[in-house]
Amino acid sequence: MNIGQTVYLRNKMSIGRLDETGLPVERKLDMHVQKSRYRNAGLFLSFVGPSIVFFVLVFIVPMIFGVYLTFTDWNGYSNNKAIVGLNNYIDVFIDISFWKSMWNTVRYSIVSVVTINLMAFGLAYMLTSGIKGEKLLRAGFFIPNLIGGLILGYIWRFIFSRVVVNLYSFIPLEIFKQSWLSSPNTAMSAMIIVTTWQYSGYILLIYIAGFISIPHDMIEAARIDGAKESCITRRIRIPLMVPSIVVSLFLTLTRTFKVYDLNLSLTGGGPYDSTKLAAMHIYTKAFEEQRYGIGQAEALIMFIVMAAIALTQTYVGKKREQEI
Repeated sequence: MNIGQTVYLRNKMSIGRLDETGLPVERKLDMHVQKSRYRNAGLFLSFVGPSIVFFVLVFIVPMIFGVYLTFTDWNGYSNNKAIVGLNNYIDVFIDISFWKSMWNTVRYSIVSVVTINLMAFGLAYMLTSGIKGEKLLRAGFFIPNLIGGLILGYIWRFIFSRVVVNLYSFIPLEIFKQSWLSSPNTAMSAMIIVTTWQYSGYILLIYIAGFISIPHDMIEAARIDGAKESCITRRIRIPLMVPSIVVSLFLTLTRTFKVYDLNLSLTGGGPYDSTKLAAMHIYTKAFEEQRYGIGQAEALIMFIVMAAIALTQTYVGKKREQEI
């Protein structure tokens, strides 16, 4: 007789029997199962409950309240919140300066995402090739990510305004003749350079983890078959690195799309609003012009655009990962 038959017979024999307290045995078993379920549910809530409460209070409630404010004319400090319907959204859609800042944000994000990931991928490839001092170099490349964007902006503002200009006396090139932050043609490039320098070290760690996870035997087999390093990278390393690439693209896209501190301290949105990103425009509209309802509507639109781009990128990346 197997175990299943033994349990079945045992349960069948217990039907109608009473225990020492006078309760039916099957009812006692049901009570025990129910108590076990309550105990497991309580244990689950004790671990997950605080996180859920924190998430609801910090994210869900402010988001719902923010959506409500988009239908009001609140100025940010008054107790009066008159309902204006869709007027704020109409003002946003006809606001040329907002859409200019959104276009600046899209340009800045696309170029920054490409440069950050190319730089991080190249550095990760170099630091996993067995060179000396790779651990020290990893720490060195990661340090810029530890510096706050506000401080980082002021440091690089000094470099572009003082150091780069003084290089012209030694290297008489046109790009060193004036500060990069004084021209609309180079100010955005300066922001992209600083952003790439800041985030490459962070994304570098993700790519290093991806390179390390590639089976070494597969690389050795390809080398024995006569494959060149470029072919190995294109045919083996990059396809197996798709999960790391998807995560890195998502992180860099979301970070660059909502940047504010670097924009404030490095260029201040100038010259002539050529580097004014959407986050700075929203801050100006909500707090400096005291038009909080319109600023909140702009923030909601920016969130929808960013979420749509990020989710599309993640979907395409995951689909590519499943095909591999």
